[in-house]
Amino acid sequence: MVKVNLEDYLKQKKVWHKFIRKPETVHTADAARVTGIDLQKVTKNLISQTNEGEYVLLIAPGDRKVNLKAAANVLGVKRLRLVPFDEAEDISGYPPGGTPSVGHKTRMKVIADKSLLRFETIYCGGGSRDKLLELRTTDALKLNDAVTAEISD
Repeated sequence: MVKVNLEDYLKQKKVWHKFIRKPETVHTADAARVTGIDLQKVTKNLISQTNEGEYVLLIAPGDRKVNLKAAANVLGVKRLRLVPFDEAEDISGYPPGGTPSVGHKTRMKVIADKSLLRFETIYCGGGSRDKLLELRTTDALKLNDAVTAEISD
């Protein structure tokens, strides 16, 4: 598998960022708990696939559940499914629990939940399960050419 160097990617793009070390976690709620960061600012970065086979990254606040039907409607497709953990790592280049909002191995469409726009910065997987990455919300959207929509409940 091709490894992605997240820090090099961010430096190359000249994006402000900060890595935060933490004990290994997989779930956003656990990452928020061990770091003391508000769960709604720690994002879920979920690899999904349309019924047509296209991969899509869904970015949502950690305190919400992604609405796949709403995301499919944004894309104009019939169905969207979450990709299993083992496949997700091959697509993104990062392990589940370490998946960042930017810098993936596979270029994908990205939909970010509109509610994230209220935060100046968000936290996401830092490329491994023992790090979080803080980014400006606007940079995460810009780097991904992301669409924002209401995709979580």
